[in-house]
Amino acid sequence: MTSKYAPEDRILSRLALYVILLAWIGIGFYIYLFYRGERDGVLGYFFSLEQSGIKFRALILLAPFTLTIIGYLINERAKLSRKNLTAEKELQLKAGELERANAQLTQQAFYDSLTNLPNRALFADHLHYSLERKKRYPDYSFAVIFLDLDRFKNINDGLGHIIGDQLVVMVAQRLRKQVRSIDTIARFGGDEFAILMSGAKDISEAEDFAKRLNGEMRAPFSVLGHEIYVTMSMGIVFSDTADYKRPDELLRDVDTAMYQAKARGKACHVIFDSTMHVEASTALRFETDLRKALDRSEFTLYYQPIISLEQRNITGFEALLRWNHPEQGIIAASEFIRVAEDTGLILSLGPWAIREACRQLKTWQTHFPAHQNVTVSVNVSAAIFSQPNFYELVENILRDTGLDGSCLRLEIIERTLIENPEPATALIKRLKGLNVRFDIDDFGTGYSALNYLRHFPITGLKIDGSFIKALSTDENNAKIVRTIIALGNDLGLDVVAEGVESIEQLNVFRTMKGEYAQGFHLFKPMDSKTAGHLLAENKIIQM
Repeated sequence: MTSKYAPEDRILSRLALYVILLAWIGIGFYIYLFYRGERDGVLGYFFSLEQSGIKFRALILLAPFTLTIIGYLINERAKLSRKNLTAEKELQLKAGELERANAQLTQQAFYDSLTNLPNRALFADHLHYSLERKKRYPDYSFAVIFLDLDRFKNINDGLGHIIGDQLVVMVAQRLRKQVRSIDTIARFGGDEFAILMSGAKDISEAEDFAKRLNGEMRAPFSVLGHEIYVTMSMGIVFSDTADYKRPDELLRDVDTAMYQAKARGKACHVIFDSTMHVEASTALRFETDLRKALDRSEFTLYYQPIISLEQRNITGFEALLRWNHPEQGIIAASEFIRVAEDTGLILSLGPWAIREACRQLKTWQTHFPAHQNVTVSVNVSAAIFSQPNFYELVENILRDTGLDGSCLRLEIIERTLIENPEPATALIKRLKGLNVRFDIDDFGTGYSALNYLRHFPITGLKIDGSFIKALSTDENNAKIVRTIIALGNDLGLDVVAEGVESIEQLNVFRTMKGEYAQGFHLFKPMDSKTAGHLLAENKIIQM
């Protein structure tokens, strides 16, 4: 059986037992001598029946009990002292563990786990302190710089997140060397950093510092055998720019400035001013309206005729997306398509446009039997084309609308084909099984990898309007267009000139044996009702 006492406690208990046993042995020995009649000599004093002997015998009888009580009290006091000492040690141990736990929680709450830099929460706390200091001392000023690595997603996607994380650590180390001890540098997450320049005298000091930071980034980073070059887009806001009350107001404005730097080509810095806030608010409202537009049926398609220059008739239409904004009126796709792609709305808007274009063309074919071969061309974004169910989407639309696949021409840009050639080719071949045709849009402005054309199962090329615009004035442009036409003819592709705006451009294109054209000189984009009237007239097109 295991004792409940510590070894030291058991030793003390044995000592007390020995004392008690000794006392009782002493009594026994005394009684033994007493009954033997040892009453002579010195012992006789202790065994006499006089008062002194009686007292001694009483003392002898009481001694074991007294020693027992004393031993018990001493033992209990020793155990209590030892328990107190043990409890004190445990308390100190728990206090140390609690202190370490608090330190760990503080580290997790206020510091970034990857770089050990302060995180957003701690940065906001320091920013709050700076704002409070400015209230007490109006002459005090500071600046905030918000930094974002350019094209960091490409690094993560191309080299992996392990290398991406290591790059972030190395960038943090390089940035940390540039800041002063009174400044605060923080990682907000991902590839975003922020710097609080305490006591910055004016905006030029922050701007000079930003230039120095971008200069420091020019040297490549060596990460696990990869040499990586990094640039940063930076937004800067100065404390005197506005009457800031809260940290989130400063962070909002410096974030806006950083995105302005992104929009201006990256690898630069932008200083915030109040007009940016108005622009950001307008952009946010525009995005909000765009999200609601599909549910409100505010989108529509306009149709621009594609003309056969030889037959001088309409061979097809390009369906162009328009937004009928309740306040701003008709808005061209170029004004909102980027926002639609960034927000993911294109994933709903693109299929709607294909379906609506097919539905409308089938309606025209039903009403105008003479135009059974007229086609409709629809731009397809890379986001839509790369969807795994894109084939099923097109197949369902053709089945639901009853349109023959040969009347649908899907337009994609060169980059969509070149970046993923094998899956793109496989998809186009599957869709050709539905008789759907594919054209390369804006040809000449992208990769223009001519050797790829013979491998892709495409049916047409649309020459970008930038080449057509200078066709009659720039001989180099004319040579490019002539080459594209010859290439298309050799490969059996339909070649369409986009953006024809003058009779001079049209005539030059015709002399080059160009087959098809579209543009404002021929017809502007029109609504479906006007396009239907044009088909109904079925006239020879005057050029």
